Amino acid sequence: MSPVGRRHPRSMRGFTLIELMMVVVVVAILAAIAVPSYEYATIKARRGAAQGCLTEQAQSLERYYTTHMTYTGAPAPTCEAGVSDHYAVAFVGTPGADYTLQIVPQGRQATAETKCGTMSIDHTGRKTGATADCWK
Repeated sequence: MSPVGRRHPRSMRGFTLIELMMVVVVVAILAAIAVPSYEYATIKARRGAAQGCLTEQAQSLERYYTTHMTYTGAPAPTCEAGVSDHYAVAFVGTPGADYTLQIVPQGRQATAETKCGTMSIDHTGRKTGATADCWK
C-alpha cells in the first residue's frame, strides 16, 4: 500500500485547529454576555447595601431622638467597610429638629451608578433618588 492512502492510527487522532477555534469563539461569546450581567448585579448589590446602611442610620437617629428629644449630638453616620468603599454617607444640613441623610456614590461606583446616583432619606422617612424607583 502506498503512503498516500494510509490512514493514521486511532491514537494519533485529536482536535483540529478549526474545532479548537470554535470552542474559543463560543467561550468568548458566553464571557461577553456574562461579564456585563455580573457588573450590573454588583452595582445593584452595592446600591442595596448602601440603602440598607442609610435606613439603619435613620433608625439610629430616631432611637437617639426618642431618648434626647433632639437630633443634635447624635453620632455621625457610618457604614461598614463594604459600603464605605463605594458610598459616602453624610448629614445634609445641621441636625437639630430634623435631618436628612445622604449617600453619594464614590469611585468606580460613581461612574457605573447611572440609575440612582445620590440618594437620601429624611426625618419623615421620605426617600429620594435620581429616579422614582431607586428605593424599590
